[in-house]
This record gives sequence, C-alpha cells and structure tokens, in this order.
Amino acid sequence: MGLWLYIFIVVLGGLRFQGTAAVRSFSIDYKNNCFLKDGNKFRYISGSIHYFRIPPIYWKDRLLKMYMSGLNAVQIYVPWNYHEPMPGIYNFSGDRNLEGFLGLVAQLGLLVILRPGPYICAEWDMGGLPSWLLAEPNIILRTSDPGFLQAVNKWLSVLLPKIKPHLYQNGGNIISIQVENEYGSYYACDYDYMRHLLAVFRLYLGKEIVLFTTDGLKESELLCGTLQDLYATVDFGSEINETRAFEQQRLVEPRGPLVNSEYYTGWLDYWGEPHSMKNTTVVTNGLQKILELGANVNMYMFQGGTNFGYWSGADYKDKYYPITTSYDYDAPLSEAGDPTEKLYAIRTIIGKFQLVPAGPMPPPTPKFSYGYVSLPLCVAFLDILSLLSPGLPFHSSFPLTFEALMQTHGFMLYRTVLPDDILQPVLLSVLENGIHDLAYVLLNGKYKGTLERDRVNAINITGQLGDSLDLLVESMGHINFGANNSDFKGLTHNLTLGSTILSDWLIYPLDIDSAVAQQWPPYVPRSNSTTGPAFYTGAFKTPGINYDTYVKFPGWSKGQIWINGFNLGRFWPVRGPQQTLFVPGFLLNTSVLNTIVVLELQNAPSSPKVLFLDRPVLNASSFSLKDMK
Repeated sequence: MGLWLYIFIVVLGGLRFQGTAAVRSFSIDYKNNCFLKDGNKFRYISGSIHYFRIPPIYWKDRLLKMYMSGLNAVQIYVPWNYHEPMPGIYNFSGDRNLEGFLGLVAQLGLLVILRPGPYICAEWDMGGLPSWLLAEPNIILRTSDPGFLQAVNKWLSVLLPKIKPHLYQNGGNIISIQVENEYGSYYACDYDYMRHLLAVFRLYLGKEIVLFTTDGLKESELLCGTLQDLYATVDFGSEINETRAFEQQRLVEPRGPLVNSEYYTGWLDYWGEPHSMKNTTVVTNGLQKILELGANVNMYMFQGGTNFGYWSGADYKDKYYPITTSYDYDAPLSEAGDPTEKLYAIRTIIGKFQLVPAGPMPPPTPKFSYGYVSLPLCVAFLDILSLLSPGLPFHSSFPLTFEALMQTHGFMLYRTVLPDDILQPVLLSVLENGIHDLAYVLLNGKYKGTLERDRVNAINITGQLGDSLDLLVESMGHINFGANNSDFKGLTHNLTLGSTILSDWLIYPLDIDSAVAQQWPPYVPRSNSTTGPAFYTGAFKTPGINYDTYVKFPGWSKGQIWINGFNLGRFWPVRGPQQTLFVPGFLLNTSVLNTIVVLELQNAPSSPKVLFLDRPVLNASSFSLKDMK
C-alpha cells in the first residue's frame, strides 16, 4: 500500500469517526423549548432507581422491568459516603460498582440522568455526605467553606473521571447531570459554592454535557438553587397543578424544555408514622397532564429498595424523625422489585405518548414463607464488649461524638461510674437534648431504660458509689434534608445526675458488623435475661430453595438483624409502621444452615423467635400514634 493511500484511508476513517461522533449529541433547544438528541427533538420519560438500595444480583431484573414499562431513561443518584467511607478510601466494587450499573442500563438501551451531588438527599444517611466531614466540628457543609471545598474537590477528582466515558457524546448513555440537589432548600444560599461546583464539573466533563439543577416551586428555592449556565428544573407531586408548577420553572427558565425532575409516585416512611401511600389514579392522572403539556418527567421513585445496614437518613421538622429500613415508597415496583397495579397503570399512560416495548412484563421474584425460627442462644451485649470493640477505649473527661472518633454509624458505648451513693431516685439526663439518637442505659449491666432524642430526655436511677454506668448510644441516621446537616451523633452534651455533671468517661467505638460476620457465635456464658441489649442467635435450613422472603419480629421491641453476616437493617415493631424486613433470597444457603443474629436493645420475647413470611407488612404498629405527638 502506498504512503499516500495509507494516509488517505486513515484520514477518511478519522473523518468518518468524527462525523459519527458529531451526530451523537444531546443539547437544549431554547428556540423550540425542547431537548435535542442527535439533532432531533426528544422528550424523556424516566424513573428513579438507586443501585445502592438494591443487591447487584437484582439490578438487571429491576432495570428490565423499567424498560418494559415504557421508560426511555432512568435517574440515578451517587452517594458520596457510600463510595468514600473514610477519607481517601474509595470503593467502586461489588454493590458499589457504579460503572457496572451504568453498563447494565446501557445494555437495555436506557438513557441516564445522573445526580452525583456532592449532596443528594435521597433520604440517605446525611444526604450522601460523609459523616467524617464532621470530624472538623466547625465545618460549614454545602458552602464555599475551604475545608468543605477541599474534600469536595478531592472526591469529584475521583468520581467525575469515571463518569466522563459514560457521557452520551462520548459513546455512553448519560444525557444530563445534576449539580448539587435542591440547594434552594438549604439555608446558606452560597452562589460562590454553586459557581465552584459548576467550574469543577465543566473541568472534568467538558462543555457539551447538559448540567442542571432541581428545586421546589417556592420563589426563594428557585432563587437560591439556580445559577446561570445550569439549566433549572423543578420537582412536584400529583397534588400540585401542573400548569402552575411549570409557570414557576418559567420564572427562572423562560425558554427551554419543561422538566419535572421528581414527580412523586409515593412517599417515604418515618418510624412512628403511618405507611405512606399515593392513590394510583391520582398519580397517573397527574402524569398524563405532565405529558400532555409536552414536558419531560422523572418519576421518583420507580423502585425504592431497602436501607440495608445503617444507611437510612432522618428528617428534622418539629422533632427528629428517623426513616424506616424499607424504602418501598409505594413505588410502581415494590421494595422487592415486583410490578404493582400502579406500574401497569403508568405503563398504560406512557403508551399514549410513545411506544411501549411489546411482550410480557417480567414476573415478580418468587417468595417463600420459611416459618418460625427459634433463637435460643442469648449473649448479653456487655459480656462480649472486647469482641465488639477490640481496640483500647478512648478516655475523655467529657463525652465525645461519633464523628470526633471517626465512628460513621451504628453504636458507641459510653462508660463511667456513679460519683456518690444514690439512695433515692435521681434524674439522669443529658443537657440540651444531647442524645443523638437513642441511649440504652445500663447500671452494673442491668437495663434501666432508654433516652430518646426529642422525646425522652431523662430517667430516674438509684445506685451506689462506684457502680458502673453504661450508655449504649445508637445513631438512627444523620439528617438528610434541610438546614441542619451538621448532625453530630452520640452524647453531644454532658450527662448530668441530678445537678452533677458526670465526667471521666471511657468511650468504646463499636464494630458489631465485623464481629457478627467473622467471629460468631462468641464463646461466653449464656444470658438468661430478656431485658437490655443482647444478641440472640439461631439457625435454620431452607427446603432446598433460596427465595426472597420477609422476616417478622413477634414480641420483639427494637434492634438490628443479620442473616449469614449480612446486616438487613433496623427493626422497630413497637414503633411501626414497618413490621417486616425484606430478605433477598441470595443471602440464604440451600445446603448448609443459615445463621440469624438479632441484636435486641430493649425487651426480647420470653421465647425468642422470628417468623419468615412470603409478603411484607409495612403498615402496622402495636402502639398508639398519639403517644408520639
């Protein structure tokens, strides 16, 4: 082959490649008020799905059901704290394999609207921000505070280069990316912070990608949450008039596509409140009106999933409201990924506006009732403290927070001794409502009661000089929305006994998950007590199948459960509304025994057992809601 012929072929090939790449584009057409995909008018009908709330083995199943529902896009959050659990330690493997998830989405021909934060809300612990940021107690989150920006810059320098190859113009499927999230709902209104984020996103992702913001409909939210060069979208549910809602978007975006980035198909649940449900007809009527207006829409959520482990967040309204383990959300796909009546109704509406894939919807995953399983082995929490906290405790004159000791979640034990004889009951209390969030009080190892943030600030105790006083403090999740993100955990203020401030503390950070997963069962004397923090262990064998199931807690109060070392999450049946926890079938062994470990924090039943059912119970309680007011 001659040199010139070779050069001609190379140049021609390059031109052909460039020509193909030029066609692959996604942009905003301000003249015609729409998106353009590859130069053609485009409207997305999307649904939110959280890979971090769904076991990877089920990712494809859930995405296929979304595709068969008629969606042409999915919306995805990226939680910073899930991928950088400690400063400089990154995890993008296994159930954190973001790029693997994006690849599955692409295989199904679905586009992606990515919401990488750095703050995401999502009813996720601290809105996705790592709680280790609070090790610097004066840090001002979500602002141009230098300490916060330094951490953000480092994180985005890791995340955004992973994202860039998946951008639509680079051959991937990400058509747009949100910068921050609902910033107008945050008190700071720091435009320098938003400008900084915009510059960082452009630096790593280039000028072509569509960057946007999402905010509520109040003028104050749209004023503080939007920024020039970031396309402003809104979010609202079926209770809002659609035309008026988009009129609010037009206040900040006079031209361009109409976009509802969060059209609510349901709502989240709080411990102690009824299970949230949204009427199917109301949801579908609202969806149809949005589509009739020619708007783009993302349904939040399309599948919610589960807050496994300690990942659920909390809201603060008049009080602290922790969020349940289930994130079912009354979504079109249930917590277990099963199609619901709402899904089929939504599919019918979508079919009026664009083609819906032919063929049957994938069926629900099989469920099974494994029945009762006894948990005969009981070990008191304090009897295995050295196993749960293998390092030396910290000594401090006064209590330290979780964050000061780099404890990101879970539990921490605070220990001191009584300074005097207390012959008559005296109030044990924490100044300034400083229990974050529950403290289980033990005196000489005996359970005396529970202190609870915003609800129970004191209990009476008696004792003798030198008696051991322990407070096992539980974090129920960092606040994830609104102004108060600096939500420190543990004993955030001094503990008082009558008028005496207690001092001279030993503080034990706890790693219960590692102990349960690696060193169980512990070989210590069994406990016969059914009150106070203790672990209950049992085992069962499946009948040769490992189907999905739901575990119920008859007679239990509050705690945490592990199956084969996997932390399913918190249970709190006496508070409700959630009575069962979702158990993905892949966790169960079919040939060997399955180990169940329950940490009961208050009162266990006299005959400890759990019950496996083939359906969830998400809306019941054994107490009166009026007790919480």
